[in-house]
Formats: sequence, C-alpha cells, structure tokens
Amino acid sequence: MEQLEIIEVIAVPKKKKSALYELWRRIKRSKLAVAGLVIIVALILTALFADIIAPYSYDQQNLKENFLSPSLKHPFGTDEFGRDIFSRVVYGSRISLQVGFIAVGISLVSGGILGALAGYYGGKVDHLIMRAMDILLSIPGILLAISIVAALGPGLVNLMIAVGISSIPQYARIVQASVLSIRGQEFVEAARAVGSSDFRIIFKHIIPNVLAPLIVQSTLGIATAILTAAGLSFIGLGIQPPTPEWGAMLSGGRGYIRNYWFMTMFPGLAIMITIFGLNLLGDGLRDALDPRLKN
Repeated sequence: MEQLEIIEVIAVPKKKKSALYELWRRIKRSKLAVAGLVIIVALILTALFADIIAPYSYDQQNLKENFLSPSLKHPFGTDEFGRDIFSRVVYGSRISLQVGFIAVGISLVSGGILGALAGYYGGKVDHLIMRAMDILLSIPGILLAISIVAALGPGLVNLMIAVGISSIPQYARIVQASVLSIRGQEFVEAARAVGSSDFRIIFKHIIPNVLAPLIVQSTLGIATAILTAAGLSFIGLGIQPPTPEWGAMLSGGRGYIRNYWFMTMFPGLAIMITIFGLNLLGDGLRDALDPRLKN
C-alpha cells in the first residue's frame, strides 16, 4: 500500500499596500488629475531651478532692448526697461509658490486648530469660535485681504499673512463639521476611557481622521491664494518692484497692451496654467479620497 504524502500549503498573506501607494493608484485612474500633477511638478521644478532655467537675471535692465517682440534671444520679449520677460516669469514662479504654500499653511494650521477645538468641546467654545468665523465670512475674502494689507503695508510677508487670514474660516468650518461627526465614535471614547488628555485625543486621534477633506481644500486653497496674491499685486498692494510677481507684471504691462501684447499675455498664461493645474489635481484628490469611490 502506497503511503500518501500530505503536503501542507501555508498561505502567505499579501503585503498590505501603503496608503500613499493606494492614493497614487487611484489618482492614476484620472488622466486630468495626472495632467494637473504634471503641471504642478513642472512648476515646482521651475521654481527650484530658476537660476539655471532663466537666461537672464530678473532685474537685469537694458534700455536699448526695451519692448522687443518674442524671439530666440528673448522668448517672451522684453518689457519697458529691457528686462527679459521669460526670466521674470520663471522667477515669478518662486514667489507664487511661496505665497500659495505659506498662506495656505497659515490658514490650515490656524483654522484647523480653531475648528478642532470648536467641534470637540462644543457649547460656548463652539459658539464663540464659529461666530467669530461667521464675522470673517461675512466679509469677501479679497476685501478682507485688501484691508489687512492696507493696514500692515505692502510686501511679501504681509501679503502672505493677509491671504492666510482671509482663508481661515473655510478650514475652521471643514474641521469643525468633521470633528462633530466623529467625536462620539468608539475609538474616541476608548481613548478618553484610558485617560488620554484632550490634547492627545484631538491631535492624535481626531485630526488624522479629518485630513482627507483638508488635503483637498488645501490644494484648491493654494490656487485661490495665488490668484488673490496676483490680484493684490495688480492693484499695488502686494509684491513691490523690481521683484517679479505675475500680478504685478500684468499691472505693469496693461498700459502697453495695445502695442506690446506679450507683456501681459505670458504672465497671464502662467497664472492661468498654474490655477488650472491645481484645480485638476484638487478634483483628482477629491475623487481619490472619497470613501464612496473606493471600489
């Protein structure tokens, strides 16, 4: 009688994919989101390597070559001072990204903390914080930013502060609504039962669970911050010359727009493409982080 050998097969569990890999896998499904990501990555690389990409310094003047049309020597032409517009647009990407990320960082941190406190404690704390946010929301964002810059004075730092403060209520409301929906769940009650402090519960257990809407809002908020900063610079309340900023370049070229269209066209295209890319990426992140679309 033959002896049968029994071979035991041990199932090896598949390695769990990281959350970042899963996010990237879902973003890849949307061609528009990938296109937005490519635009933003290209913008970031342009800002990082502006010294290499730009053929001239942003403040290098040559009055003998002012108002030159686009050519191989000056791809975007020159302005009234003979400065190369392409170089100024390239260096301007640094200013726009700096304003966008820092302004959103100010509003995200401040609004996130206020919204978390309001949602977690409720009662008088919630009433006080959210009524203050309602007051800020009653003022149009651009008008509030203009008022703050007018009070503090024009400049890069004051511009970032003004744009950041004007966006705080949006993040506070998003976080407050998210915290209200999860503060009574089991994992929060368990953390409270084992003696965790309110600070630990808020920042370790609650805020990580409300990051998805914040990431989406931050991406779209960067676009809004760049557009607001360009608007403030256009009316003279933002970045001051000779620092290259796309809104200020539009303002400087509007007086010559009939004869020298390129002075306003290329800074305007830079703003448009940047905002377009950020909006595409924001829409893609929204779809990728939506729990209803996981399957």
